[in-house]
Amino acid sequence: MIHLMTRVSDDEFEEMVGWAVSAIPPQFAQRLDNVAFMTADTPTSGQLRAGGILHPGVTLLGLYEGIPLPKRSGGYNGAVPDIVTIFKRPHEAMAHDKADLARAVHETVWHEVAHYFGLNHGQIRALKT
Repeated sequence: MIHLMTRVSDDEFEEMVGWAVSAIPPQFAQRLDNVAFMTADTPTSGQLRAGGILHPGVTLLGLYEGIPLPKRSGGYNGAVPDIVTIFKRPHEAMAHDKADLARAVHETVWHEVAHYFGLNHGQIRALKT
């Protein structure tokens, strides 16, 4: 079976990301401080390096760039916002339909928010099981 890419407009994708951000439970959302959520078509080479992706065949769906909450100190005030970027094209390539795309975006937003709270990939995987 051939899987065709699920395409959406930039506005639709941004709405999906906005929905996923608004779905963050209040006990976590109210602790998000100085975080900007962005979208991009694909990661830059710098973002791939930051995400630890340096070889073909590995897909970067999202990236948290900033200082995780547990590592912030009293001198954190006035810092530039942390950035969570959700990448559109990799999500479209893996989704079977719009509903699947929305679910994947929701999961990626949660994954990146978990990094904000200081969790590493192993800890995030352990929470899913």
